[in-house]
Amino acid sequence: MSAAPPRPSPTNPAKLWLRVFFAGFVVISALLVVTLLTPAPYGDLSRIGRVSDHEFGWKIQPPPVIDADLIESPVNQADILIVGDSFSMTHQWQAALVHAGYRVTTTYWATYSEALCGDVDAWLAQAGFHGKLIIFQSVERLLDERMQKSEACVNGQMSRKFTARPDPFIQPFRAVPGFALNWSARLTSGVITYRNTRRAKKATSDTLISRATTVRLVPDGCERFSHRLCDRALFYADDVDNGPLTLKTLERFKAFTAARKSTPHLWMVIPNKTTTYLKPDYSREFVDGFNKLGVGPDLFALMREERLKMRDLYFPNDTHLSTHGQVFLGQFMLQEVRKILPAPTGTPP
Repeated sequence: MSAAPPRPSPTNPAKLWLRVFFAGFVVISALLVVTLLTPAPYGDLSRIGRVSDHEFGWKIQPPPVIDADLIESPVNQADILIVGDSFSMTHQWQAALVHAGYRVTTTYWATYSEALCGDVDAWLAQAGFHGKLIIFQSVERLLDERMQKSEACVNGQMSRKFTARPDPFIQPFRAVPGFALNWSARLTSGVITYRNTRRAKKATSDTLISRATTVRLVPDGCERFSHRLCDRALFYADDVDNGPLTLKTLERFKAFTAARKSTPHLWMVIPNKTTTYLKPDYSREFVDGFNKLGVGPDLFALMREERLKMRDLYFPNDTHLSTHGQVFLGQFMLQEVRKILPAPTGTPP
């Protein structure tokens, strides 16, 4: 009679748990190391798209920042009131006005749900503004929304009190960001960033990388930008998704402008990064009509020309003007302001 086959020994639960724990520890440790060694993003498009700034981060040292020029005045002391958006949040272009002796205060469209209602003049007077010039600054992609919301509120009242702060809402860059361990990122960020960056490097046409970040090929890109992968750059998908400014936008804009008569005003419509580098005629109908109104400079033509002269006019990993671009814009706007409001006496030329 043959012997019965040996019975398998039962699995030791403790050993099985240790194996699972060790395997999980190895995976988590690997994810952590990759994430820690992935550069922390310093551009808004590299951050929301989770693309590596090793490839898309700018390399040109920013100009020096004069801290005193970034500090603005209370609204009741201001010569110039600026209603702006994220292009004004570093106070960098406004610094040229402050350095020239103008007293400036900046508030933001987003604070008031992107709308200025029909009582805005009385609202500003109640806040204490008795200055001599209002500058409305808006990026191209958000101007139509702001005009629509202001049109809907033409018979309404401002729902929030005026608010502004003396220091920048966002601090300007003072140096090219260096490498630092990416402690604040999620555990999987490194792997996702590696995957997205690989897709961006392999792209042969416009490619939506993640959320609102699109990588686009740029003609003569290495003459336009300073980053490593300079034949392409990151662009904000909303530049195109929001649609161009149209003749309908122009009609809303005319109505908004005509209703603001109590204080002289100047408009700064800053073109989208995509418009500046890739789609120069994107909002052509609006721009032609805007220029005929004479309510502000043609920043579309200005940026289109300057992009050929200045590398990193806009950051390659961000949707905004670079610090160099902000300084250039500030010097240009200083000359525009002086056409309306003479420079204070005893101040730098």
